[in-house]
Amino acid sequence: MVEAVPETIKFPSEEEKILHFWNEKDCFQECLKQSKNRPRYTFYDGPPFATGLPHYGHILAGTIKDIVTRFYHQSGFYVDRRFGWDCHGLPVEYEIDKTLGIKGPEDVAKMGIAEYNKQCRSIVMRYSNEWEVSVNRMGRWIDFKNDYKTLYPWFMETVWWVFKQLYDKGLVYRGVKVMPFSTACNTPLSNFEAHQNYKDVQDPSVIVNFPLVENEDVALIAWTTTPWTLPSNLALCVNPELLYVKVKGDFSAGLCLFQVFYLLFRFPGKTLKGKKYKPLFQYFAKVRAFQVLTDNYVKEEEGTGVVHQAPYFGADDYRVCTEYKIIQKDQTPICPVDASGCFTSEVTDFVGQYVKDADKNIIKWLKENSRLVNSSSYKHNYPFCWRSDTPLIYKAVPSWFVRVEHMVENLLDNNGKCYWVPEFVGEKRFGNWLRDARDWAISRNRYWGTPIPIWVSEDFEEVVCIGSMAELEELTGIKVTDLHRENIDNLTIPSRCGKGVLRRIEEVFDCWFESGSMPYAQVHYPFENRKEFEDSFPADFIAEGIDQTRGWFYTLLVLSTALFGKPPFKNVIVNGLVLASDGQKMSKRKKNYPDPGLIVQNYGADALRLYLINSPVVRAENLRFKEEGVRDVLKDVFLPWYNAYRFLVQNVQRLQKEENTHFLYNENTAKKSDNIMDKWIQSFTQSLIQFFKAEMNAYRLYTVVPRLVKFVDMLTNWYVRTNRRRLKGESGTEDCLWALETLFSVLFSMCRLMAPFTPFITEMMYQNLRHLIDPASVEEKDNSSIHYLMLPQVRENLIDKRIEGAVSRMQSVIELGRVIRDRKTLPVKYPLKEVVVIHQDPEALKDIESLQKYILEELNVRQLTLSTDKDKYGIRLRAEPDHMVLGKRLKGAFKAVTASIKELTSEQLEAFQKKGSIVVDGHELHEEDLRLMYTFDQSSGSAQYEAHSDAQVLVLLDVTPDQSMVDEGVAREVINRIQKLRKKGHLVPSDEITVYYRSQPEGEYLDSVIKAHTDFILATTKAPLLPFPVPKTASVIIEEKTQLKGSDLELTIVKGSSAPRAPLNGPACTYVNLQVKVNNKEQGSTWGENLFFSSLSGVTGKLIMKHMYTCNCLFLTELTSKTDLQTLTGKTLSVTAGTASPGPASSTNTIVCPYVNLLLCNAQPADVGTLLLVNPVGQNQLNHEGLLSETARVFGLRSRRLKLYLDEDLTQELPADSSVKSLDTKTLFVRVLPTTAEA
Repeated sequence: MVEAVPETIKFPSEEEKILHFWNEKDCFQECLKQSKNRPRYTFYDGPPFATGLPHYGHILAGTIKDIVTRFYHQSGFYVDRRFGWDCHGLPVEYEIDKTLGIKGPEDVAKMGIAEYNKQCRSIVMRYSNEWEVSVNRMGRWIDFKNDYKTLYPWFMETVWWVFKQLYDKGLVYRGVKVMPFSTACNTPLSNFEAHQNYKDVQDPSVIVNFPLVENEDVALIAWTTTPWTLPSNLALCVNPELLYVKVKGDFSAGLCLFQVFYLLFRFPGKTLKGKKYKPLFQYFAKVRAFQVLTDNYVKEEEGTGVVHQAPYFGADDYRVCTEYKIIQKDQTPICPVDASGCFTSEVTDFVGQYVKDADKNIIKWLKENSRLVNSSSYKHNYPFCWRSDTPLIYKAVPSWFVRVEHMVENLLDNNGKCYWVPEFVGEKRFGNWLRDARDWAISRNRYWGTPIPIWVSEDFEEVVCIGSMAELEELTGIKVTDLHRENIDNLTIPSRCGKGVLRRIEEVFDCWFESGSMPYAQVHYPFENRKEFEDSFPADFIAEGIDQTRGWFYTLLVLSTALFGKPPFKNVIVNGLVLASDGQKMSKRKKNYPDPGLIVQNYGADALRLYLINSPVVRAENLRFKEEGVRDVLKDVFLPWYNAYRFLVQNVQRLQKEENTHFLYNENTAKKSDNIMDKWIQSFTQSLIQFFKAEMNAYRLYTVVPRLVKFVDMLTNWYVRTNRRRLKGESGTEDCLWALETLFSVLFSMCRLMAPFTPFITEMMYQNLRHLIDPASVEEKDNSSIHYLMLPQVRENLIDKRIEGAVSRMQSVIELGRVIRDRKTLPVKYPLKEVVVIHQDPEALKDIESLQKYILEELNVRQLTLSTDKDKYGIRLRAEPDHMVLGKRLKGAFKAVTASIKELTSEQLEAFQKKGSIVVDGHELHEEDLRLMYTFDQSSGSAQYEAHSDAQVLVLLDVTPDQSMVDEGVAREVINRIQKLRKKGHLVPSDEITVYYRSQPEGEYLDSVIKAHTDFILATTKAPLLPFPVPKTASVIIEEKTQLKGSDLELTIVKGSSAPRAPLNGPACTYVNLQVKVNNKEQGSTWGENLFFSSLSGVTGKLIMKHMYTCNCLFLTELTSKTDLQTLTGKTLSVTAGTASPGPASSTNTIVCPYVNLLLCNAQPADVGTLLLVNPVGQNQLNHEGLLSETARVFGLRSRRLKLYLDEDLTQELPADSSVKSLDTKTLFVRVLPTTAEA
């Protein structure tokens, strides 16, 4: 049975109930079980770290993933959804280093790798419970029990297998490379990691002189923002093609503004090639270096055109110095900075100082030694460690690499096979990154990670790469079950070349290598699930943020291309970043964003989901998160939708109550409605389903969600609004059923379409609506959750584009009319005489005419006039410039252009309306630059009209006042006040009420309008409208005093329909008089209430027995058990005993016994009864006390105290000494006194 829907709703509370329902029924697992034999749809979930709490970025990506996977489940696929965890790497180690105060490798060595990794393992899943709670609360269905973790031995074994495949293909090598280096984490980072966290910073900027050896009076000057690299300087570089100048001046005080120099001559950079200069420092003076090199990477945009070269601290420096043989690839690096970023012993002046801290001391040294030309600061964009948030340095380190540069074309080709949403991310951002791809440094000098499975001899001449635990056992003779460093670092492999034993290198894999291996490792491929994986690879779908173009997306593609020569996924959705409301990055420290948990607690998960998805962020743009945006989803989408659902249920229940018609919907047997609005919303719905499926299959969530939100508006503000009376049954039961079936089918379709997006509210509605569905029409075996149902099929026979177009035109007319009303401050409650619609297309006017009824109702006008001739009404267009927009843009030309704009003809402006642009005085203007207005020729007689138009239709509204229309508008204001008060009192349409009013001063305008429009008000409110006073017996529901048109208006709503009660004429209940003849003696009696044969027989038998006569048989002349005794009310029956014949019945039609009518005032509706004041033979007359007792018995109120009154206003209480005889035929009013609990 469908349940009544409450007027108000707390969405978060309802969501909690739905969560409980899903958990109790284990709905997600049931979904998987039901779909097990369907075609497989593969989804990969990128693994997050559980060392931090989920934020809006995680919620956004998780919502996108949930929507798409739910959609494909509802489209008939089996969609396995497993959660994954990234457990290794810097995020975990950095937390432990902070906690334990670890500064560098020596601290780890002291505590031991086993203990260090034990500490790391202990915090890996620190927030896993919070993650699971958060993900589940957001309504995302994903399997946490059957998850994967990168620390599982079987996952790590597959990572080894992946690496072994690359090694066997010759794609792995060891080399020295200048790389981004995190001094806080003591490890190099890959290029894509370094690009994840750039910041604007102020760095020192110095210009330093380098005197030439051949003439120390001549010096080259070079600029740098990293003074700490100067102790490692080995060369200078210039651009061979740039022009340089030699100047003469006084540099003793450095460079300064307005300084005078003498230009000596110009020359190309290549002239300087090979010139030697005096070293800055003597630390590496013995190296054959310190000369000028040339390379085109030197640009003229920044600095002096001379770049100092520290080859082990800059990638270009390293390349150029290697080419010129300043350094050798196989030599010991000249890199006097340790893993913590501190100078080593070679740099004697600054040993032990952190490089960034040493900058000021180096600048001081330069100044003291006359090598500083200028010192200042410089703001630029600089990379920071994505984990420790500390500045990175570039530093040469020995690393293990995967060759990537040779397969750039293959990467681009495979990327072209992936479908990117939005497209530009794949083509531009990701494509450009791939074109510049560099070999991937996969090794990290860390501890908590998957160890790189390479065993080497001491001289690195003999190398063994291992690809499985079985192979490790075979070569070492030791079986291991955990592959972390503490378990395998001590294992050795006998050398096959007589080099003793091979030992494992110290490095572990970059955690990005592990996440890039996730497609294979999550199923322990190729050791298990081989066929299952190969049948479902590549994945059908993945989704992550735009920052993963240089992260997970990249590593997935590199590994799948290297391993299998194909892309790892077919379709990918890329979301933008969620920023704080001020456009800054969300920061816990700054507290510049609301806690996601509180947002869900206040507004619900559905509201947050829809807010995020219906934003630029799904187009890979950034979103400035605003709490009011989530609140607006409730106000603008959920509440109207909920009210439409509530309105449906209300009227289904009303139909059951008033018409005794049980509503049950069956799509296959539902009759096709003839109503144009029914046809329109059905067509609109089917068009939406068609669009929805096409766009969702194209993964364009950014086109789907706005259409779904618009559909809520179409349903609530157009269909329900224009069909309220039909849905309430005011146009007959058959038409009401058509409208209810239409509304139900649309709401049911909408719930299924919205289920992937808003899983909670759709489930809540469905759990009630499902009771209105004919079980015979349900295809699914189990339909106990909306998420078990498939998406609705498109019913193309219901699509009618002509009707959709007609209603769209009608909506345009109504919206334009509303704009005119708003402009003239004319509320829709006040009727107007005429609306004129002008359109060039006669067919369009026919469409508008077919919907005339709705236009007149919605605009509240008396007449609709259609025309193709605007000249008949003397309409002209004129334009005004937008002063702010154009003034800013045109500046000095604004005044002249403004004058020309005012001279534009109506014809020119009509062309502008169609085209959207116009050229004025050589400036192209657009819609935002001009404001168009309509004017009327004074001679046309159209002064009473106001006009507004869009590109297609022009609407004129007659806005001249008319007193009768103004009066009707005021009456509508009264209706509005009554309906709002009704809502405030939590009343539903089926509640019987009476409205009492008082307008003061009496006889004034408002009072006269209400009296003149009482029937009009009654027709809308369906409740009697009566003037004050409110009866004292009335049960008041709500009352309010308000101001309207200068008068005080008091409204009181009371229970029940308080139409004036007709005075009782005779007994209030049915009765018969009995003329009983026993032993030739007659007596009169009365019997009343519910007459039926057996009771009447019993009563007459009792009457006879009172006179102590026994009878064996009782005859009621001419009456049988089939007689309807209700038809005998007021009649006299003759009764006799034995075989005696009754005498002629008395002809009286009045009751023969004294009686009093009773009216119970507290009941709704009022209960009535009749009480005989004496027994049937005129004996045992009642007294006051007996009267109260018998009254209580009549109404079943024996345990309650009563009072009796002589008047309905309960002002005249019946005196205790009243003569009961005097009450004969009167009406007494009964009041039930409250109990102490009710008082």
